[in-house]
Amino acid sequence: MEVILVRHTTPDIAKDICYGQADIGVATTFEEEVSSILKKVPVNDADVTYYSSPLQRCKLLAEKLSANVIFDDRLKELDFGDWELQKWNDIDKKELDIWMNNFVKTPAKNGESYIDLHHRTTSFLTELTTKNHQKVVLITHAGVMRSLWAYMNEIPLEKSFELKLNYGDTLIFHL
Repeated sequence: MEVILVRHTTPDIAKDICYGQADIGVATTFEEEVSSILKKVPVNDADVTYYSSPLQRCKLLAEKLSANVIFDDRLKELDFGDWELQKWNDIDKKELDIWMNNFVKTPAKNGESYIDLHHRTTSFLTELTTKNHQKVVLITHAGVMRSLWAYMNEIPLEKSFELKLNYGDTLIFHL
Protein backbone atom coordinates (compact mmCIF):
# COMPACT_ATOMS: atom_id res chain seq x y z
CA MET A 1 0.00 0.00 0.00
CA GLU A 2 1.30 3.43 -0.94
CA VAL A 3 0.91 6.02 1.81
CA ILE A 4 1.12 9.72 0.99
CA LEU A 5 1.46 12.04 3.98
CA VAL A 6 0.48 15.67 3.39
CA ARG A 7 1.15 18.48 5.84
CA HIS A 8 -1.57 21.09 6.13
CA THR A 9 -1.17 24.58 4.67
CA THR A 10 0.01 27.62 6.63
CA PRO A 11 -2.13 28.18 9.73
CA ASP A 12 -3.57 31.59 10.61
CA ILE A 13 -1.49 32.18 13.72
CA ALA A 14 1.60 34.16 14.69
CA LYS A 15 4.87 32.23 14.48
CA ASP A 16 5.69 32.76 18.17
CA ILE A 17 2.56 30.99 19.42
CA CYS A 18 2.52 27.40 20.69
CA TYR A 19 -0.21 25.43 18.98
CA GLY A 20 -0.83 21.75 18.53
CA GLN A 21 -4.42 20.61 18.89
CA ALA A 22 -5.81 24.15 18.97
CA ASP A 23 -8.33 24.28 16.12
CA ILE A 24 -7.04 27.29 14.22
CA GLY A 25 -7.89 28.31 10.69
CA VAL A 26 -5.72 28.78 7.64
CA ALA A 27 -3.78 31.76 6.30
CA THR A 28 -4.97 33.89 3.39
CA THR A 29 -2.48 32.01 1.19
CA PHE A 30 -4.62 28.83 1.48
CA GLU A 31 -5.89 28.67 -2.13
CA GLU A 32 -2.43 29.37 -3.54
CA GLU A 33 -0.89 26.66 -1.36
CA VAL A 34 -3.65 24.19 -2.25
CA SER A 35 -2.99 24.65 -5.97
CA SER A 36 0.61 23.55 -5.41
CA ILE A 37 -0.48 20.52 -3.36
CA LEU A 38 -3.01 19.47 -6.02
CA LYS A 39 -0.10 18.93 -8.43
CA LYS A 40 1.49 16.37 -6.07
CA VAL A 41 -1.48 14.48 -4.61
CA PRO A 42 -4.30 12.50 -6.24
CA VAL A 43 -7.63 14.35 -6.18
CA ASN A 44 -11.06 12.67 -6.01
CA ASP A 45 -9.48 9.39 -7.03
CA ALA A 46 -11.83 6.43 -6.43
CA ASP A 47 -8.80 4.16 -5.93
CA VAL A 48 -7.48 6.30 -3.08
CA THR A 49 -8.71 6.40 0.51
CA TYR A 50 -8.37 9.79 2.17
CA TYR A 51 -7.84 10.19 5.92
CA SER A 52 -7.40 13.45 7.78
CA SER A 53 -6.94 15.03 11.15
CA PRO A 54 -10.27 16.63 12.07
CA LEU A 55 -8.60 19.96 12.92
CA GLN A 56 -9.77 22.58 10.43
CA ARG A 57 -6.30 23.37 9.06
CA CYS A 58 -6.26 19.76 7.80
CA LYS A 59 -9.97 19.34 7.21
CA LEU A 60 -10.15 22.29 4.80
CA LEU A 61 -7.33 20.84 2.72
CA ALA A 62 -8.75 17.31 2.87
CA GLU A 63 -12.09 18.52 1.53
CA LYS A 64 -10.27 20.06 -1.45
CA LEU A 65 -8.78 16.64 -2.21
CA SER A 66 -11.88 14.48 -1.84
CA ALA A 67 -15.55 14.55 -0.95
CA ASN A 68 -15.02 11.25 0.89
CA VAL A 69 -12.64 11.83 3.78
CA ILE A 70 -12.38 9.75 6.93
CA PHE A 71 -11.47 11.92 9.92
CA ASP A 72 -9.43 10.32 12.69
CA ASP A 73 -8.36 11.91 15.98
CA ARG A 74 -5.15 9.86 15.96
CA LEU A 75 -3.91 12.09 13.14
CA LYS A 76 -4.07 15.24 15.30
CA GLU A 77 -0.95 17.18 16.23
CA LEU A 78 0.70 16.96 19.65
CA ASP A 79 -1.52 18.14 22.52
CA PHE A 80 0.39 20.95 24.23
CA GLY A 81 -2.14 21.11 27.08
CA ASP A 82 -1.87 24.35 29.08
CA TRP A 83 0.63 25.74 26.61
CA GLU A 84 -1.84 25.79 23.71
CA LEU A 85 -2.16 29.28 22.20
CA GLN A 86 0.44 30.75 24.57
CA LYS A 87 3.45 32.67 23.31
CA TRP A 88 6.48 30.41 23.58
CA ASN A 89 8.28 33.18 25.50
CA ASP A 90 5.42 33.34 28.03
CA ILE A 91 5.60 29.64 28.94
CA ASP A 92 7.34 29.03 32.26
CA LYS A 93 11.01 28.64 31.33
CA LYS A 94 11.63 25.90 33.90
CA GLU A 95 8.70 23.81 32.58
CA LEU A 96 9.76 24.40 28.99
CA ASP A 97 13.38 23.44 29.72
CA ILE A 98 12.29 20.18 31.36
CA TRP A 99 10.17 19.38 28.31
CA MET A 100 12.87 20.39 25.83
CA ASN A 101 15.44 18.18 27.56
CA ASN A 102 13.25 15.09 27.04
CA PHE A 103 10.32 15.99 24.77
CA VAL A 104 9.97 12.35 23.72
CA LYS A 105 8.91 11.17 27.18
CA THR A 106 7.96 14.38 28.99
CA PRO A 107 4.47 15.72 28.32
CA ALA A 108 3.66 19.39 28.01
CA LYS A 109 1.81 20.54 31.14
CA ASN A 110 -1.61 18.82 31.01
CA GLY A 111 -0.80 17.69 27.48
CA GLU A 112 0.93 14.73 25.93
CA SER A 113 4.48 13.64 25.25
CA TYR A 114 5.86 12.88 21.82
CA ILE A 115 5.86 9.16 22.68
CA ASP A 116 2.11 9.48 23.39
CA LEU A 117 1.62 10.97 19.92
CA HIS A 118 3.83 8.22 18.48
CA HIS A 119 1.74 5.48 20.11
CA ARG A 120 -1.51 6.83 18.66
CA THR A 121 -0.05 7.42 15.19
CA THR A 122 1.55 3.99 14.98
CA SER A 123 -1.72 2.50 16.24
CA PHE A 124 -3.41 4.19 13.29
CA LEU A 125 -0.76 2.84 10.91
CA THR A 126 -1.08 -0.69 12.30
CA GLU A 127 -4.84 -0.55 11.81
CA LEU A 128 -4.32 0.76 8.29
CA THR A 129 -2.40 -2.40 7.40
CA THR A 130 -5.54 -4.45 8.15
CA LYS A 131 -7.50 -2.55 5.49
CA ASN A 132 -7.59 -3.45 1.84
CA HIS A 133 -6.36 -0.11 0.50
CA GLN A 134 -4.14 0.28 -2.56
CA LYS A 135 -3.24 3.89 -1.85
CA VAL A 136 -4.02 6.26 1.01
CA VAL A 137 -3.55 9.98 1.51
CA LEU A 138 -3.17 11.24 5.08
CA ILE A 139 -3.69 14.96 5.63
CA THR A 140 -2.05 15.74 8.92
CA HIS A 141 0.57 17.67 10.89
CA ALA A 142 4.36 17.83 11.08
CA GLY A 143 4.56 15.98 14.41
CA VAL A 144 2.49 13.10 13.05
CA MET A 145 4.51 12.99 9.84
CA ARG A 146 7.81 12.91 11.72
CA SER A 147 6.52 10.20 14.05
CA LEU A 148 5.42 7.96 11.18
CA TRP A 149 8.56 8.69 9.17
CA ALA A 150 10.71 7.71 12.17
CA TYR A 151 8.69 4.53 12.62
CA MET A 152 8.92 3.51 8.96
CA ASN A 153 12.65 4.25 8.79
CA GLU A 154 13.54 2.93 12.26
CA ILE A 155 14.86 6.33 13.33
CA PRO A 156 14.90 7.18 17.06
CA LEU A 157 12.12 9.66 17.88
CA GLU A 158 14.59 12.18 19.32
CA LYS A 159 16.19 12.37 15.86
CA SER A 160 12.93 12.72 13.94
CA PHE A 161 13.03 16.51 14.10
CA GLU A 162 16.00 16.43 11.77
CA LEU A 163 13.35 15.92 9.09
CA LYS A 164 12.44 19.45 7.99
CA LEU A 165 8.86 19.90 6.82
CA ASN A 166 7.27 22.96 5.30
CA TYR A 167 3.54 23.59 5.08
CA GLY A 168 2.07 21.57 2.22
CA ASP A 169 5.02 19.14 2.05
CA THR A 170 4.43 15.50 1.22
CA LEU A 171 6.17 12.26 2.17
CA ILE A 172 5.59 8.90 0.52
CA PHE A 173 6.27 5.41 1.81
CA HIS A 174 4.99 1.89 1.25
CA LEU A 175 3.45 -0.46 3.79
